[in-house]
Parts: sequence; structure tokens; C-alpha cells
Amino acid sequence: MAKDVKDELKDLNLGQKVKSLRQRRGLSLQQVAESAGLSQPLLAQIEGEVVAPPVATLLKISRALSVNIGYFFQDQDVDKRAIIVPRNERKKVFRRIHEDPSKVGYYYESLAYPKADKHMEPFHVTFEVKNKEDLIFFNHKGEEFIYVLDGQLEFNYENETYALGVGDSLYFDSSLPHAFRAVGKKVATVIDVIYAAE
Repeated sequence: MAKDVKDELKDLNLGQKVKSLRQRRGLSLQQVAESAGLSQPLLAQIEGEVVAPPVATLLKISRALSVNIGYFFQDQDVDKRAIIVPRNERKKVFRRIHEDPSKVGYYYESLAYPKADKHMEPFHVTFEVKNKEDLIFFNHKGEEFIYVLDGQLEFNYENETYALGVGDSLYFDSSLPHAFRAVGKKVATVIDVIYAAE
């Protein structure tokens, strides 16, 4: 039987990892929230596992706590030169768990979470079909590469809209606000590789 969203998020312990690391660093919710550019209530919801952060938000939290984003997906420290993540061992993260599914927008799976110290973060992302007026724009330091595996993807960036289909790729400066949505009748799946600049 497939796990529901709450169970998958609980298994990942994402909020608990953020909270434990923050407390080990001796930082308050307010200090981390300010450093990450987030509201204190949002960070508290993330730590309480009421909200699963999007990749852009998790990148900001990881920077505020001086760790690589991959830290939050690891079960333990793994220091290998090469790692393999079998398809059935990907770690799935939904953007939010207490929203109407039509507003969620996407979920992502970490493809290299066991690697402790890396410069890139690869994800398998599934984007839902949604209305353009429901798009939420994100930004984070660094660069991003997208390769479309299935479906039709719309990329919104700098007041421009771009259509991407199967086999199309995209490379962009992720410090500028950007948003994606699947268009048509089915979800779009992509490989998303993020380089988070220091």
C-alpha cells in the first residue's frame, strides 16, 4: 500500500533535521529565519513538519545553517567518491502537505542524497498541471539545469514565458524569480540539477 504524503514527509524527518541542526548551532528560530530570508512562522511550520519546503526555501535554510542541502536528505554521513541511489530509494518531498492538491504544484525526489559534500543537487521533479494565475515564483542563489523527460512544461522567467517539451533542456540563473507548471492534460517530469553558489 502506497504511503500518503504525511507518512513520506515523516519518514524523511526533514523538519526535525532542520530543528536539530539549528539547536546544535545555538541559533533561535528568528535568527535562522532572518538569515534565510523567511518568516519565523514559516520556519516553525517547516520544523513542525506542517509544511514541506520547496527546493528554493530548503536551499536558503541550508545556507543559513552552513550545510549543503544534501544534508537534509541523508540518513547518515556518507563519504564516498561514487554513490548509487536505486529508483525505489529516492526521497520524495512534497511542497506542502495541508493544501488542496491542485495548488501544490510539484514534488521532488533527491537523486544523490547519500553524497555528503557535493557542488550540485540533482532532483527528479514532477510538475502538476495548474492555472497560470496560481503560479508561485521562487529564487535562490546559483544556477539551474532542467531536462524534460515527459509532458509539456512552461517556464516563466523575467516576464517571459517559454514552452518546453520532451527532450528540451534549459539552463538559467536561478537568482531571478522563476516558476514552472505543466501544461496540457498530464504532469511534466524533469531532471533538475541545481548548483547553489556560495
